[in-house]
Formats: sequence, C-alpha cells, structure tokens
Amino acid sequence: MFETVLSEMTGEGVRTITLNRPDSLNAMNGQLIADVAAAFAEANEDEATRAMVFTGAGRAFCAGDDLAEHSHPGSEAQARAVVDAIQRCTRAIVFSGKPVVGAINGWAVGGGFEWAINCDFPIWAKSARGFFPEVSWGLFVTGGVTALLPALAGLGKAREMLFLGERYGANDLLEAGVAWRVVEDDELLDEAGEVARKLAGLPSQAVQDMKRTLHKVALGDLEAATALETDATVRGFLDEATTRRIAGFGKKGGS
Repeated sequence: MFETVLSEMTGEGVRTITLNRPDSLNAMNGQLIADVAAAFAEANEDEATRAMVFTGAGRAFCAGDDLAEHSHPGSEAQARAVVDAIQRCTRAIVFSGKPVVGAINGWAVGGGFEWAINCDFPIWAKSARGFFPEVSWGLFVTGGVTALLPALAGLGKAREMLFLGERYGANDLLEAGVAWRVVEDDELLDEAGEVARKLAGLPSQAVQDMKRTLHKVALGDLEAATALETDATVRGFLDEATTRRIAGFGKKGGS
C-alpha cells in the first residue's frame, strides 16, 4: 500500500510499521516522510490496531536526510512545506493515543533519531547509534525533540546532544534516559513485539487516556515546541550556507 513503508498486523492488536528503504539505510526522502505520516494515520484509525512497533528494515533504523536526493528549498513556502511534512509524522506518532514501541536498529540520525525519541517505549539494539547533526549544518531539529529530549534526559544533556552533535551508543542513551531498554541485536524485534502485545492487551481507553495525559502534563505545550522548531528549521533552509554544509557532510561519509 505504501511505497517506502511496510505496515502489517504482526500479533493480536499489534501493527508493525517498518521503514523500507534498506539500500539507503532508510534515509528520509519526500516519499518516506509522506508514507510514515500516512501509515501512522491509518493505524490510528484502525480499530484492530491497539499498539504499534516502529522499526527499520536492514542495517539501520533511519540514517536521517537522504543526501543523495537532497533538494534545498528555494523559497519560504517550499521550506515550510518540507518541514510541515516532517512534523505531520510526529503528530501522527506522538499525539495519537495508541502506544508506539520503537525497535531501533543500526543508525538513527537526525530526523531518524527524532522518530526514535517520538516512540513511547524506545528499545535500542545494543549496536545501535544515534546523533543530531542539524546544528552543525546550520539547521534545526524537528519532531518535538526540543520538548521531548529535555523531559527525558534533562536540559543539560539535551543541550549537549543538540548543540554538539556527538554520537551516542545505545548504552549511553539508556543511561541518559533516551533509550527505554537495550537488548541484544538478535532479540530486538522479539522484545519489541512482546512489549507491544502487553500494551495491546490492556484496556484501550485507559491506555489512550494515559498516553495523552502524560504528554500533556509532562511536556507542556508540545504543539508550541513543534511550531517554534518549524520556524527555526525554515530559517535554516533559507540560509544559503546550509546547502554547502550539508553537501560537505555527505562527502565526508556523514551517517
């Protein structure tokens, strides 16, 4: 049904949504972003789906922006359309009442790291790695992470991760509170599926109310955070130097 995403029932009440561009390490292009938003929107409307697993096919969860297909927006309207599309994914993941279990494998970079943080129960494979390169490019993060990351890791750690762009292993992220659980690589999908089945077996209305209330109370105005992120990212896109920095990052091998 989707060009770059697989969405299928994998257990009683459990739907697994898989990023499916393995040859590109599931890097984000326009089609993938649109498919993620649509797949989660469809799952949110599906009464049979009570919990979700979110993972990536192949050697990575999501290696961030697809530098091979990167096309820098030429106007504010184009830039805002690109960022709004990314933020739609976060709204579909975070603002739904249905819990999302992350099964994070390989690299989770930039927007891919944001999607991992959007998950309610992010389980990381022991070999998985994540980082945010955005500030070094002259860009900004999206995905509500300006609210989510300080809530999870504390303001000081969030500053470190977002400003400095250092690369973190799964155990580092567990210690920081960003990963919920770390498991052996070959146990990742089984563990995520088991947690999702437990969540799917709980009374659905109570689960949905709990997710929405926790986000509202613990995160304050997440909508305001995403709006500020959008404006800042648009400004970054309109900076001519940003394209040169992204191109340079790609030549270095980046993610």
